[in-house]
Amino acid sequence: MNQPILYIFSGLPASGKSTLAKLLATKTGAMYVRIDTVEQGLRDLCRFKVEGEGYRLSYRIIRDNLALGISCISDSCNPIELTRNEWQDVAESVGARFVNIEVSCSDRAEHELRVNTRQCEVVNLTLPNWQQVQSRHYESWKTEVIKIDTSGKNVDQSFAELTEKLAV
Repeated sequence: MNQPILYIFSGLPASGKSTLAKLLATKTGAMYVRIDTVEQGLRDLCRFKVEGEGYRLSYRIIRDNLALGISCISDSCNPIELTRNEWQDVAESVGARFVNIEVSCSDRAEHELRVNTRQCEVVNLTLPNWQQVQSRHYESWKTEVIKIDTSGKNVDQSFAELTEKLAV
């Protein structure tokens, strides 16, 4: 059996990470988990304020699948070193490999346009506005990460860059 891989996506809202993560899931057959979906599901079903619960529940789901030999994709802002390390620990706990992927849009005007015009894919989720995206706490990476800047590129170009860097 091949060693499964956990593809750990990170980046600010509207950078293009979910689009690329879903395309990678389709190409590789990896299981896809979007933290926004998990967190909104917890809000809708359990009626409580969600903080770290979405991540912690997703760690368990992904760990179970990695243990079965199924590669997985985690799609989240993943803005702090703590969650980045926890994702890596999930993979390592079952002998899986992991790849950190940071998606950004370096063109401020293009990023703002994306934030202001995107459609919500998660039922009942309230998307952040531009001011909320700009003020979001997001730490610089201190470990190895594949960086994809989607600014000035279409989806196909960005995905081609990602698959080339991943060699998939």
